[in-house]
Amino acid sequence: MDRFFEFAMTHWILASTFTGLLVALFFLEKHRSGRSVSPQQATLLINRDEAVIIDVREKKDFNNGRIKGSIHIPLASLKDRISELEKYKEKQLVMVDKAGQHSGMAGKQLKAAGFENVCRMSGGIAEWTNSSLPLVKK
Repeated sequence: MDRFFEFAMTHWILASTFTGLLVALFFLEKHRSGRSVSPQQATLLINRDEAVIIDVREKKDFNNGRIKGSIHIPLASLKDRISELEKYKEKQLVMVDKAGQHSGMAGKQLKAAGFENVCRMSGGIAEWTNSSLPLVKK
């Protein structure tokens, strides 16, 4: 670890350029996957704008509890089943996963397919339940 700091201090231009590129990549990827909304903002979108929740978790997780009215399309099969969402192209789509890590990839796939109104729920279902919001179990 001492050698790492020694390298960074000796080659500070190289190290700062690398750090800058890493930060830029992070923000670019975050931007491509759609804006992030909290569970409370997602609830408002559902109630006011008739947003559609797309749950990209695996079937087992989806069956353990889901947001009422959500559409289940696992991330692994999203590319093949994107045509099922064509009727919702004009609506706001909120991508939801287990902990907020994979919904960005799903949002990226939808944006690449021409969907404009895509956002992702930060924290996923874990944050939804932490906010004491209801899940449907059946």
